[in-house]
Amino acid sequence: MSEKASMSSVIPRSDVVKRTARIGAEIRNIKLSADLPDQTIAAINDLLLEHKVIFFRDQGHLDDAEQERVAGRFGELAPELVPSKGTLSILDIDSARRIYSTDLWHIDYSCLDAYPKFSLLRGVVIPPVGGDTVWSNTAAAYLALPLALQRLADDLWAVHSFDPSARAPGADKDLADEALTTARLETEHPVVRVHPETGERTLVLGIYAKRFVNVSKYDGQKLFDLFESHITAPENTVRWKWTQGDVAMWDNRATMHYAVNDYGEQRRVVRRATVKGEVPVSVDGRRSVGRVKVIKQPPAHVD
Repeated sequence: MSEKASMSSVIPRSDVVKRTARIGAEIRNIKLSADLPDQTIAAINDLLLEHKVIFFRDQGHLDDAEQERVAGRFGELAPELVPSKGTLSILDIDSARRIYSTDLWHIDYSCLDAYPKFSLLRGVVIPPVGGDTVWSNTAAAYLALPLALQRLADDLWAVHSFDPSARAPGADKDLADEALTTARLETEHPVVRVHPETGERTLVLGIYAKRFVNVSKYDGQKLFDLFESHITAPENTVRWKWTQGDVAMWDNRATMHYAVNDYGEQRRVVRRATVKGEVPVSVDGRRSVGRVKVIKQPPAHVD
């Protein structure tokens, strides 16, 4: 039996329900746990690489500690700049204590040189209406570009930076200021990276991308809008309607995402863990360059 056939026997194809043709699948009949067998974790990893983002319903048994343990089965956990109480690796994204806007297309922490490879998000408090998240497949977006635009993108580099002006309206000032004092982050990334596991070429842009290297601001904005329009084209996206206890996992090296802020004054709480990634490599073999490093990692909030 081939390894791929063996993996499909661990998670039957009938339990993998595609959400769109290009991105997203719901995985049924799995209770996420750090104690899952290695073969099941490997099968989930394969599905994540194939579908870019995967969803699990009815995971209300997870708490912060177990979410950390589950994420840790997929690699070394990445510490958060402002972690939740009692943790280093869980980010509490609470609309009542907002720090930065997430209703913008972004790659998690692309301002870092080795930004996270995987993210795992758990629905804790879900508003009765609204609050969906949208993901895009940046590998599919690259393939859909005309050949001339692929070649242009292959040669471009962009500066990604952590921007204090991105603080959300009405943000919790103390939390935001704490985040700003922990790091000053800026990295030059290739606009096209070669995925280290699949070999696909994926586009690296989003809200952290501030300018293109050796391109004027005017021309750079035109190029940014052009490439982002392909990344966010509806046929390259999937939209997830959350219910409490849902879990989404995505390949942060091959996707961008956008949290839709359409739930008014209702509260929305999701909690995220991320897995450390690799320094991106361009199509000609050059590696991303971090211009400024993290200068301090805050301690976990412990009562």
